[in-house]
Amino acid sequence: MAKAKNVFECMACGYESPKWAGKCPNCGAWNQMEEKLVHKETAGRGTFGKPEQKERQRSRKLDRVKQSHTPRTLTQSGEFDRVLGGGIVDGSLILIGGDPGIGKSTILLQTALKLSEKHEVLYVSGEESLEQIKLRADRLIEASDNLNVYSETNLFHIHDEIKNTKPDFLIIDSIQTVFNPDVTSAPGSVAQVRECTQSLMNIAKNGNIATFIVGHVTKEGQIAGPRMLEHMVDTVLYFEGDQHHTYRILRAVKNRFGSTNEMGMFEMKNVGLTEVLNPSEIFLEERSKNVPGSAIVATMEGTRAMLVEVQALVTPTHFHNPRRMATGIDQNRLSLLMAVLEKSEGLLMQQHDAYIKVAGGGKLEEPAVDLSVIISIASSFKGAAVRGDDCFIGEVGLTGEVRRVTKIDQRLIEAAKLGFKRAIIPSSNMKDLNVPEGIEVIGAQTLKDALKTAVK
Repeated sequence: MAKAKNVFECMACGYESPKWAGKCPNCGAWNQMEEKLVHKETAGRGTFGKPEQKERQRSRKLDRVKQSHTPRTLTQSGEFDRVLGGGIVDGSLILIGGDPGIGKSTILLQTALKLSEKHEVLYVSGEESLEQIKLRADRLIEASDNLNVYSETNLFHIHDEIKNTKPDFLIIDSIQTVFNPDVTSAPGSVAQVRECTQSLMNIAKNGNIATFIVGHVTKEGQIAGPRMLEHMVDTVLYFEGDQHHTYRILRAVKNRFGSTNEMGMFEMKNVGLTEVLNPSEIFLEERSKNVPGSAIVATMEGTRAMLVEVQALVTPTHFHNPRRMATGIDQNRLSLLMAVLEKSEGLLMQQHDAYIKVAGGGKLEEPAVDLSVIISIASSFKGAAVRGDDCFIGEVGLTGEVRRVTKIDQRLIEAAKLGFKRAIIPSSNMKDLNVPEGIEVIGAQTLKDALKTAVK
């Protein structure tokens, strides 16, 4: 037997060092170096059997490569299928991360119950017993007696169960609880997560088994374990939400089989996660009309248009440094837009605090929300309300011009569907525009034009 040696491994990036260090030399993380015992032999990697020897492939001209159709399986959840890019691809490896209690296990158990009606599904839990899984499944809307459940953390036993069950879909909850007995590190360490994910990836690809993996997150909101974990999988999904709201947002930050701009919205109820088919109504259901400091923006989340309320509160202050606080948009972006407003309109806000909030707990990042933010600030500063049936779309440049945005037709259709009578958009978007019935569209070339129309 080869002699074992002790090394120190960074829990953040997997860097190995022969001696301990307070700061990782590779990634710069503090207090992440942990000691582990390393053996030179790698018998554990052969436990799953050697891969079959295949005929060596040769390079081919691109025009001679035949394009094959990638089959997808629908989960019967339109929101989940939208984020995945149209369904589950056979043999794909999907990683789902999110805060504790956000709904990762719930959505996967619901998906497993739906898929088990027509397919063979194996649900492996390292965090719950079989009785606990049964208790949680009984309160969900979906019901199926054909789901295979298995409570195990040993990777070798999981592999034997996969061979015995031969599932079409595999769910691992969670990867931080699974361990390889031949790796001396503790479960959840960088080495264990890397080795277990690599083994599961080989199973998924060789057996054409679509595999879901649940990943814990750190205090910073990143998936725990090596960053390489996100590079190994095909799709990375993040569950977002607020403890004070029942709504959950599922986003794709990486997807080899679809767009990363899509978003799915769910509501957590006693019977599990239910789809929110019209998020605009959720964000606007409690808004107050015809009050200063409120503006509606038509924003895009992937291929979906949503209407969201942006609220502003501008109040005088006696301190020399006025406060600038933003919830739902970047705070630096708020300072920039306020500077543009002061320069363009001459509004002196050096002695005023400014607070911006996106109602409903949403987050807006696209440039098309600039105009609504500025309109809400000017409305609150002047104490003049904008019309309750107005919506604002447009990016604002540093010189005060209102710039073109994408997918203007879809935004206007959504605004007209929800009863808005007037939309202020960039003048450059007016060309060849198909205006929906029931809504008036006004083009604004500069910020002055938009404010003159909206805030009187």
